[in-house]
Amino acid sequence: METCSFARIIRLQDLAMYRHKLCSLVFRLLPRLLLGFPPSSLRKFFRDEHVPVALTETKMVGTLPELPQDILMAIFAALEIPDLVRAASVCSSWHSAYAELRTLGRNKQGQTPCLVYTSESDPDDVLSLYSLAEKRSYRLTLPQPPMRSRYLIGSSHGWLVTVDERSEMHLLNPITCEQIALPSVTTIEHVKPIFDDYGDVCNYEMSRHTGTRSNRKPPSIFALAELRDRLQWKAFVFPDTSTGSYIVVLIHNPQAQLSFAKAGDDKWTWLPPHYLYEDCIYKDDILYAVNIKGEFHAFDLSGPVVTVKTIITIPEHYDCDTRYIVQAPWGSLLLVFRIVHDHDLEPHPGASEYWNTSEIKIREIDALWTEIKAINCLRDHVLFLGHNLSQCLSVNEFPALKANHSYFTDDNFLWTVGHKNNHRDMGILNLDDNSMEEILSPQLCSNCPAPMWITPDLRKMNLMGSMSQQL
Repeated sequence: METCSFARIIRLQDLAMYRHKLCSLVFRLLPRLLLGFPPSSLRKFFRDEHVPVALTETKMVGTLPELPQDILMAIFAALEIPDLVRAASVCSSWHSAYAELRTLGRNKQGQTPCLVYTSESDPDDVLSLYSLAEKRSYRLTLPQPPMRSRYLIGSSHGWLVTVDERSEMHLLNPITCEQIALPSVTTIEHVKPIFDDYGDVCNYEMSRHTGTRSNRKPPSIFALAELRDRLQWKAFVFPDTSTGSYIVVLIHNPQAQLSFAKAGDDKWTWLPPHYLYEDCIYKDDILYAVNIKGEFHAFDLSGPVVTVKTIITIPEHYDCDTRYIVQAPWGSLLLVFRIVHDHDLEPHPGASEYWNTSEIKIREIDALWTEIKAINCLRDHVLFLGHNLSQCLSVNEFPALKANHSYFTDDNFLWTVGHKNNHRDMGILNLDDNSMEEILSPQLCSNCPAPMWITPDLRKMNLMGSMSQQL
């Protein structure tokens, strides 16, 4: 497994430019954080460094006080991860505090989501991370295979789910560069390998059956790199409370079915009989999934035999493109409808297909699954939608975000069937009046892999064995 150096996360020439801002940030946090420390720590601090409360910026840049490590760690624990990683590059004592913070897992857990994307002007192994909190981008050099050669099909809890040119899947933490191979695509129920004369896999055979009906059409044959255009759609990484590790859930074709793999598994487990799924959440060992009919299915994955039941059906009231299940901070579930009115999928010769999100509709489901009501305003909350784990966040906790807005990226199924280099439907939608603004200039992003939201996380994966093997 490759590791990622701090110099590779942000270019070295940027460190000096922002060093004074880092110091300023640290000392703005210092007064309120010192209130929680015992007198012994404070006496050591003031004995070692006589620093007035109203430090000038010039003073801070000229002399970095040697703060005790426990105070440094308390300050670092309040930072966004881009700031934290940058702070670790300032000097050896700050790096030591950062390393200890990571070891103990005490860094700030509530991180503002960032946008990950590739750029044609960057090397193939570089992924850019745009911070909404700082409104600037960082370039991350990541392990092989090259990011520009992969598809991004999911993002949850700091992990990306990628698909390489052999259609095999990996988990990748772009901040720590930890990378884990998932079970082979050939262990999915609908995929079989085809071997050449030398015993190497040369093609894949993909069947079309579902759990409720067979398909009389013969299986399709795909080259290694072509299967990913037809098979994988959306993936999720969920904490598995029963093992203290993780579970990966995959929505895949034919017919948007479900499979999952837990840490230690060497194959994917199929979840028939339903299909046409659009989104999932996982809580208390239960996987909740919604399909295109508005049916909520609950899969109990805790025992040796998976059980499934239909919890509720919410008929479609909108001409909806995609549905999302979102856990609201106040305990309810939100069923979010993404509506696309502005589109052209059969353009004139020479023109490109496009689709643009027009509005968002929301229904709230109470914790007992008994009451459903429409929501017209999220007040001081925001949505994050796309191929990421769907989220609803409070602007009180994340002040860089805009209240009652939806931050969305493109997750239309068309990009998996040959339209991957077309226009990307992404932006920030005001839920008050459906007005739109850009996240960042479209010229900065490659269309493939598609840009995606990620919530940075420095924690290492607890494998409890290994899901497959680390690269």
